[in-house]
Amino acid sequence: MRIHFLLAPLLFVTAPVAASDESPPAQSLNALSDWLTGAGKRSADAPALQRPLSRHEAETAIDLIAAARTREVTASAKAAVEAKAIRIGERTLRWESNAFGNAPFGKRSLWISMHGGGNAPPAVNDQQWRNQIGLYQPAEGIYLAPRAPTDTWNLWHEPQIDPLFQQLIDAQVAINGVDPDRVYLMGYSAGGDGVWQLAPRMADRFAAAAMMAGHPNEAGVASLRNLPFAIFMGGADSAYDRNRIAAERGAELERLHAADPGGYVSMTRIYPGLPHWMKRKDAEALPWMAQFTRNPWPNRIVWVQDDVTHDRFYWLRIPNAAAAKAGDRIEAVAKGQTITLTGSVPTGTVVRLSDRLLNLDQRVRVVVNGRKAFDGRVQRTAAAIVQSLQDRLDPSSAATASVTLP
Repeated sequence: MRIHFLLAPLLFVTAPVAASDESPPAQSLNALSDWLTGAGKRSADAPALQRPLSRHEAETAIDLIAAARTREVTASAKAAVEAKAIRIGERTLRWESNAFGNAPFGKRSLWISMHGGGNAPPAVNDQQWRNQIGLYQPAEGIYLAPRAPTDTWNLWHEPQIDPLFQQLIDAQVAINGVDPDRVYLMGYSAGGDGVWQLAPRMADRFAAAAMMAGHPNEAGVASLRNLPFAIFMGGADSAYDRNRIAAERGAELERLHAADPGGYVSMTRIYPGLPHWMKRKDAEALPWMAQFTRNPWPNRIVWVQDDVTHDRFYWLRIPNAAAAKAGDRIEAVAKGQTITLTGSVPTGTVVRLSDRLLNLDQRVRVVVNGRKAFDGRVQRTAAAIVQSLQDRLDPSSAATASVTLP
């Protein structure tokens, strides 16, 4: 695979160091700067990307590569953001948004709020979208209400929604200064159905999520280990057993948290006597969610595949999402310098690494289902950073090294 950054010259580049004073890391950064500005070959296998980096140099390399990638995403997404419409294949995601507060560029939060409706004529779903645009007001951030690309019953959990949201978030990060660690997901009714589905399978992209008056269908909660999750339901909202199931899932999250106090943070509100419309009482979700920022490098991951499969979750990547099956489960724990994986771990799984997870200046051990899969030193490289930021404009989750498991 060849990765090309089509860029104007960098706004800042590390100054070349005198040859007699250069350490290998300084040489590595100079080579990276040349690669970014076009003096070198801009491909994934360029020698400049394979040079080893120190921890400090890796942090600088993330800044340089993220700045370059930001300009690339800005150029490619500018027209879509101006039109408030992103298209992938035959599906178009439109949106309206409002801004609140005065957080500086790069520190703004993003609130993606999904409307209800579904299995209805376009005019009905359009009205639901208009309602959602004015339904909530965060104290700070960009409140963005997308219009579902279809009018089907499963508005927000069709397979195209995941890549559309990934692209939408990248565009908002690049152009509107959203902090990737402060992206929140919420939805009402059919939008709540979408939260039940999308939050577990995209948990590594959000800081918190809130489900209002939705039904989970077959979706589970195990993958929410590192995503604070709120449930809001009218006590009299008995259609499809929504009220009963909401209470059961809330209790399940509490049990998971009791067994694993480092994860499964949740809040459940079942409002006595209220029907499907909760009279805006559920707006208490926003200040609760706002207290959380995402940790892109949690020391424990629980990854259960949905029927829409993914190839990446936090610091794990599998070689082929299409080969994964709904229900496949991987648990991963980083403790000290050892990473332990259990479950359905396919050959070729990549463990993405960072000094935010463990010390890359020391040996790293990986154990898979009781078998030693790796034991040795790993090198930080710009290649790992480039790959991460090509996947997502998400600097805090960028890996600086990786191990591919046999």
